[in-house]
Amino acid sequence: MAKATFGAGCFWGVEAAFRRLNGVNEAFSGYAGGDKDNPTYEEVCTGRTGHAEVVEVDYDPDKITYVELLDTFWAVHDPTTLNRQGPDVGTQYRSAIYFHTSEQQEAARNSLLSQSESGKYRNPIVTEITQASTFYKAEEYHQRYFEKHGRH
Repeated sequence: MAKATFGAGCFWGVEAAFRRLNGVNEAFSGYAGGDKDNPTYEEVCTGRTGHAEVVEVDYDPDKITYVELLDTFWAVHDPTTLNRQGPDVGTQYRSAIYFHTSEQQEAARNSLLSQSESGKYRNPIVTEITQASTFYKAEEYHQRYFEKHGRH
């Protein structure tokens, strides 16, 4: 198994999108990229911890590639809105790819360049590509949120 971590706005829908992919063993909602140990949802929502809402994906690289995960990442959010996804505003909703290996870093950079040159977006992509740091799993009520609330 391998890990991939993405920030693409509110983690509920992002987690659900990754869970549907063949080759994804598990996807967890959580927080990354900040400077406070064990942040709570309420703390992250203030924007003062520096964390983004993220999804950590455990996947089988023999069944799904990192590039395919990147394709899903681009498809599930607007990477051109700085610190915002739809009605959610704040640094915790930033577009971010947190790489775990140098191969992921290179793939993320190439993917961002490809997306930028695709003509698909009217505005520049603002997605950050950053070394993965400590992932803090969100509270249990955030895990599989859509499944628990009858939305798929």
